[in-house]
Amino acid sequence: MIVWLNGTHGAGKTTTSPLVQQLIPDSRVFDAEKVGETLMDISPGLPATDNFQHWPPWRPLVVETARRVLDYAGGTLVVPMTVLVEQYWREISAGLAQYDIPVRHFVLHADQDTLLGRIEGDTLMGPSPFRLKYLEPYAEAARTWLHGEAEVVDTTHLTPAQAAQQIAEAVKG
Repeated sequence: MIVWLNGTHGAGKTTTSPLVQQLIPDSRVFDAEKVGETLMDISPGLPATDNFQHWPPWRPLVVETARRVLDYAGGTLVVPMTVLVEQYWREISAGLAQYDIPVRHFVLHADQDTLLGRIEGDTLMGPSPFRLKYLEPYAEAARTWLHGEAEVVDTTHLTPAQAAQQIAEAVKG
């Protein structure tokens, strides 16, 4: 099984995912961003883009990596990864379905002011223009398709531990 934690930057995916992993027996965190980083390291580089998710190989490589890890280790993969383009989500979810891998898709949501405050107040990454530019695309995806495709966990007033508990209970229940 895959527990996919979607949502924009500042919603709490990175902080919540290891907490979810601790609450779900035999689970591991799979950071699909590392697949993108591998593609970014190809030399000479792939065609220029502002987001590695736009490279067509990224989506099937995420599916194949997840499948191979599950075939090898079993259990559950917790995947903290923002996917805001509906077509990309469809490719990933269809690819996982092709291998009969069940997916519990959660969107960690927070209101715009909370997201802005978290991104601007991030002590590790600092106020990142890259992360800020995804606030509006997230709001548009949430309005048009994303919240209809997932279980929404509003993290505006939750600690990461509370969000993780809510997700783990939903998965186990």
